[in-house]
Amino acid sequence: QVQLVESGGGLVQAGGSLRLSCAASGRPFSPYAVGWFRQAPGKEREFVATITWSGGNTYYADSVKGRFTISRDSAKNTVYLQMNSLKPEDTAVYYCASRAGYGTTIYRGYEYWGRGTQVTVSS
Repeated sequence: QVQLVESGGGLVQAGGSLRLSCAASGRPFSPYAVGWFRQAPGKEREFVATITWSGGNTYYADSVKGRFTISRDSAKNTVYLQMNSLKPEDTAVYYCASRAGYGTTIYRGYEYWGRGTQVTVSS
C-alpha cells in the first residue's frame, strides 16, 4: 500500500510559479510510475505529467509542455511538479497518483491517489 500526500498548492498571479510535492509513505515509489493530474470544477480529470521512477522518463500534456517540469528525489521518496508561467486556465485541484510499471496519461490506469492540492491562478 502506498499513501500519497500532495502539498505546495496556493494562490498565485498569472505568470508566477509554484512547486507541488508528492510524498509517498508505506513503500518506496520504485518501481512505480508517478503521474500528476488536475481537475477543474465541472471538468474531467486531466493528465498533466508523468515520470517513470526507475529511468526518470517523463511525458507532458501539450498544454503544460515547456512550462511544467516533473522530477523525483529518490532519497526523499518525493515527486515534484515545478510550474512556471502559470495561467488562469491552470487553476484546478492537482492530484498525484502512482502505478506499477510505466506511466500513462489515463487516470484510470493509476492505482494510488493523493487527496489533491488546490492551485488557483489569478489574472
